[in-house]
Amino acid sequence: MGKAVRRYRGTTAVLAALTITATLSGCGAGAADGVTLKLVAADYGSTDANTSEKYWNDLARAYEKKTPGVKIDVTVLSWKDVDREVAGMVERGEAPDLAQIGAYADYAHEGKLYPVDTLVSVPTQANFLPMLRQAGEVDRVQYGLPFGASTRMLFFNEELFDKAGAAPPADWDGLRTAARKLEAKGVKFPFALPLGSEESQAETMMWLLGGGGGYRDTTGTAYQIDSPANVQTMTWLKEELVGEGLTGPVAPGDLDRQQAFDAFVRGEVGMLNGHPTLMETAEKAGVKVGTVPLPGVNGKAKATLGVADWMMAFKENGHRKEIGEFLDFVYTDKNVLEFSDRYDLLPVTVTASTAMEADPEHAALRPFLEELAGSELYPVGETSWAKVSESVKKNIGRAVAPDGNPRAVLGEIARDARAAEASASAR
Repeated sequence: MGKAVRRYRGTTAVLAALTITATLSGCGAGAADGVTLKLVAADYGSTDANTSEKYWNDLARAYEKKTPGVKIDVTVLSWKDVDREVAGMVERGEAPDLAQIGAYADYAHEGKLYPVDTLVSVPTQANFLPMLRQAGEVDRVQYGLPFGASTRMLFFNEELFDKAGAAPPADWDGLRTAARKLEAKGVKFPFALPLGSEESQAETMMWLLGGGGGYRDTTGTAYQIDSPANVQTMTWLKEELVGEGLTGPVAPGDLDRQQAFDAFVRGEVGMLNGHPTLMETAEKAGVKVGTVPLPGVNGKAKATLGVADWMMAFKENGHRKEIGEFLDFVYTDKNVLEFSDRYDLLPVTVTASTAMEADPEHAALRPFLEELAGSELYPVGETSWAKVSESVKKNIGRAVAPDGNPRAVLGEIARDARAAEASASAR
């Protein structure tokens, strides 16, 4: 709540003060001569100047210098292409040794990945944040190594709030009240609600958690998409926000996340659900950003959305030892923090998170770090999730349309989820 604290690059002083040391599993001892590890990674950069290719090439050259006889062949692809390209490589029998992409579960279920405990040292595996380590498991075996994390908070434009006499919301009633005041002052998007095809599975999950529900039941064993709590949540959105004209001139089903973020950076949005990268971008554009935990129906939401991308190691080329030693190097604090710093992400390891939290230059990220510990991730360990996510993106916008029926739309998505689960279990 209140003004976001500006932050600057650098964690060297804190690392020195904490005397955090990295555990390298044999990195300096060398490996079999002539081994080349092929790495395919996603590009987190927005321009040629900040492409992830530079990060990976610098890291690869540093590792090669430390480990004679091992070469790292780096390919960096855009997020639009990387998952499809890796899938094609695997299908052709040309799997990379390492892939840093969005999902691992299908490959794990097909027996194509090394279990993490056969790759990295015990200190490296134990250093992953517990909830992220667990999210990387299939049938209680970890196959996905988290790589870059993020979480969400409610962002508000402090200048627009001041002009409207609005207070940062602590629950849905407060959110609606603030949106009404913003709308009365002519704010274009009092609350930006992106339920378009780009990433509406994320926006939807945040609202479902705020209403006491979610995609999965409390045991995490089954989908509960059309539960009474979820129906009530989508009905509230349809009637109390969208129906009152508080979500702006673009129908939520036609509004993609990037459109909403761009509008926030332009100063046209009073409130939206955002992540750390947006905060820095908006502040650079002159927007005074305030943040509060995601509001829920009766106070703070039970959890916020946590997101992680994944590193995985394929068995196909048989370089288990060399892959594991390289991953121990990748997950040292220095490298984790450098990547997190560069792309405004949250570290995925305990020691790097501790260093970032203690660093006053990262004060603005402390609320996100605190929220991450209690966040809820997508059910990425389920092979059914990809199809469920697509169904949400395709259909959820209709639930809040003027002629929409939240119960019916959620029922459609629930049927798709059951079919996806049945298909997965039949494999």
